[in-house]
Amino acid sequence: MSKILHGCLPDTEYFEITARSGHRYGVWVTTPPGYADSTDPLPLIYVVDGNWTVGLTAPLIVTQADPYLTIAPYIQVSIGYAGEEAAAWAQLRNRDLVPPGEPVSDEMVATVTSARDTGAMTQEQADAYLANLADTHADIFLDFLTAELHPQLQSRLRVSESGHGLFGYSYGGLFALYAWLRAAAPFATFGAGTPGVASADSQVFKLVEALPERSVDSAAPKLHVTLNESELLGGIPIYRTMARNVLSVVEELHGKGRSQDVSSALLHETHVTGLQASFLSYLKTCHTRQVYSVSRLVTVG
Repeated sequence: MSKILHGCLPDTEYFEITARSGHRYGVWVTTPPGYADSTDPLPLIYVVDGNWTVGLTAPLIVTQADPYLTIAPYIQVSIGYAGEEAAAWAQLRNRDLVPPGEPVSDEMVATVTSARDTGAMTQEQADAYLANLADTHADIFLDFLTAELHPQLQSRLRVSESGHGLFGYSYGGLFALYAWLRAAAPFATFGAGTPGVASADSQVFKLVEALPERSVDSAAPKLHVTLNESELLGGIPIYRTMARNVLSVVEELHGKGRSQDVSSALLHETHVTGLQASFLSYLKTCHTRQVYSVSRLVTVG
């Protein structure tokens, strides 16, 4: 595994960890260019769905050295599933990334049923997918990231005290949105790519409604939401439904006076190709460094 990773993803180390919940996870840690020659502590950016996302997002760590961008240095931490469970990541993610009590919409059931009928899923995979959606524990997974994994990484790496981020896409985006609504420490920024708000009765709307009034003087965590054109305008009903629900969430957040905390972008991508573009959009919007002009300091982002 180590040789393969270093061949495909230079400066990436892999280890496995068993959470207090009993679930076992694979963790990929990707350090940036120049990390070995520096003594500076860096923020961590956590990316969920690691079995899928690490290969598309970890290589973007080189953008920190792009002279045309102002992306600040960071260490990427991708979290996925280990061993035999890695093959079942598409079902297990439902358990970990979806908020507790999230309803399973009729449209989602129809989508999974259609996938089974067309051969995209086996009956066993379809059953496992819906079973995990019916018993969701994003709260437990979030506690694992913040109370178990983060302290361990602090002991392994040169980690800064602040500036950490969390990014997810689809159900991972739903998880990032859920974590932002819970004001989960130690994260200062959250990237939610096409959050999988599949039901109009989502727990997300209750959390938005329960948001406390924002103090004018407080520094609130930033949320960056992206959607893709094909989700809004394409022919797949479940994606259109999610996009409509996400727009409703954003509108309600603006109505709650959170406009200054929320940014958004519409990408020219599909639901699949939007992952990498969404992550880069999050980095460019939420994780920027300070640059100097001749006469004064200019803060970008």
